[in-house]
Amino acid sequence: MATSGTTSFDLQIDDIIEEAYERCGLRTNSGNDIRSARRSLNLLFSEWGNRGVHLWKVQLNEQQLTAGVATYTVPTNVNDVLEAYISSTAQAADGPTTNDIALTKIDRSAYSALPNKLATGQPSQYYVNRQIDPTISLYVAPDASTYTYLKFYSINRIEDAGSFTNTADVAYRFLPCMCSGLAFYLSQKRAPDRIQVLKQLYEDELLRALNEDSSRTSVYISPQTYFGDGI
Repeated sequence: MATSGTTSFDLQIDDIIEEAYERCGLRTNSGNDIRSARRSLNLLFSEWGNRGVHLWKVQLNEQQLTAGVATYTVPTNVNDVLEAYISSTAQAADGPTTNDIALTKIDRSAYSALPNKLATGQPSQYYVNRQIDPTISLYVAPDASTYTYLKFYSINRIEDAGSFTNTADVAYRFLPCMCSGLAFYLSQKRAPDRIQVLKQLYEDELLRALNEDSSRTSVYISPQTYFGDGI
């Protein structure tokens, strides 16, 4: 039997909205209803920002360091910084001569307790100020001698739905739970009798997608051994 040979299936925003309304047992051609559904879809994407790390939204960023400058602005689409390190070269020049030093992430309390934040040297820690316009602060402030670049992996916001002819900024494995989630959101406005059923379907599909959206790496656990002093 022949197969399609393609793996490009995706949904436009208007298809996602139509699918969600059908799951609510509704059909609509109203412009107000469609705009309302798009607003709900954007709220769903925002809610996903509270559901953990989505691997397709992890991005490597680069910032050239300036001697004596400890705090740097990060792109506004950054939700949080997962890991950071300082490097001796830019990304395009990464190669055998690149030296990288990992930085330790600290919270606001630990950063505020650090003395003399503008002392210069080789940074070893970083703090992310998660405001509307996020920043990342290094301690100590870099002297920008050997290590001239800050590189960090960020978890970014999912892009807005935008035009109805757009496709969603969502990995294919999240398409089912996206449609289920939008149907649940719409049921709160248009089909209250289906709220509980649609919520359960959404949570089940989202859980499967989140479990699948992980790095498959080996984990080795060994017991910690203590040797007594013989007494």
